[in-house]
Amino acid sequence: MRVCVLGSGPFGTALANVLAVHCEQVWLWGRNSQVVASVNERHENSAYLVGIPLSPRIRATLSLSEALTGAELVVSAVPSHVTREVMGAALPHLPQKVPILTVSKALENGTLFMMTQLLEDCLPESFHPYIALMSGPSFAQELAQQRPTTVTLAARNEEVARFCQRLLHTPTLRVYTTTDVVGAQIGGALKNVIAIAVGMCEGLGFGFNTRAIIITSGLEEITRLAVHHGADPRTLVGLSGLGDLVLTCTGELSRSWQVGFALAQNRSLEEILRSIKKPMIEGVKTAHSAHELSRRTGVVLPICHQVYCVTYQGKSAHAAMTEVVAQQFAQLSAG
Repeated sequence: MRVCVLGSGPFGTALANVLAVHCEQVWLWGRNSQVVASVNERHENSAYLVGIPLSPRIRATLSLSEALTGAELVVSAVPSHVTREVMGAALPHLPQKVPILTVSKALENGTLFMMTQLLEDCLPESFHPYIALMSGPSFAQELAQQRPTTVTLAARNEEVARFCQRLLHTPTLRVYTTTDVVGAQIGGALKNVIAIAVGMCEGLGFGFNTRAIIITSGLEEITRLAVHHGADPRTLVGLSGLGDLVLTCTGELSRSWQVGFALAQNRSLEEILRSIKKPMIEGVKTAHSAHELSRRTGVVLPICHQVYCVTYQGKSAHAAMTEVVAQQFAQLSAG
C-alpha cells in the first residue's frame, strides 16, 4: 500500500514512521530541501526529530505530484495557516475516493472554520465523504520514539474511520474512532489556548493548585463551546478533550505552554516566537479565533479571552491570570 503525508514537520514525520509499519511506501512531502535530503539519505529528520531513526520505507519529496500519485491515504499534517494553500496546490494531484486525514488542531482565522470545514471549503464535494481527523494527547517526539500513545480518529463515515484506524494501529499506538467530528476538533484546538494560560500561571509562580483550577475551568469552557456547536459532551472528557488538554497543559514539550511561560517573564510575543524559531504557534492563532467565536456566538470563554488580551492587546500576564483566578473564585462563591 502507498500512502502520502503532506508536511515534513515533527508530527508529519512521526506519523509517516507509524504508517510505515503497515504500508510498503510512505511518501513524505515537504518544502524544506534539507529535510527531504536528510530523510532520504540518512533516514532521519535532522531538523525536527534528531536522533530518531526513520523507516527505510519512507521516501521524502518536494513534488506534490510525486507524493500523491497512487496514494490510498492522504494525511494533511501541514500547519493550519497554510492548509488552504497546500490543499489548493495538491488538488490537481489528489486521488479520488481516498481518505483525507487532517491532524492539525486549530480554527482558521477569519472564517473560524474547523479543519474539516476548511477542507470541505477548498475541496470539491466529491472529496467530502472521505475527510477525517485525528486528535488526542500525542507529542510528536514521543510518538516517533514509539512510546505508548492513544488518540481519537473522527469521521462522519465510519468506514473511512475504520480504514484509517487499521493503518495507524501499532503495538505502541492505539486509535479509537468516533463520529463526533465537532467535539474532537474543538477540544483539540482550544486546549492550546488553555495551555498558554497554564504556562503563564506557572511562569508567575502561582503553583500547581492554580494549574488545576485553570485546567478544570478550561475544560468547562471548551465543553460549552463544543456543545453549542452540536458536540456530544462525553467527547470532551475523552482523549480529544480532557486527555489532550492535560498533556498540553502539563508537558513541557508543549509549545503553547512554553509561550505562556515566557509571556509571564514579560517577554514580547515577537521575541518568544523568534527564540523558538516559529512564525506562529497554534495556541496564539486560535486565541484570536476563540475570541471571535465567543463574540459571534455569545458563548462566554473567560480564560480564552484573557489569553487573547495578553497575546493581541498587550495586557500583562500577571493582570490577566489574576483576573482569571478572581473570576473563578467569584463563580464558586456564587454557586
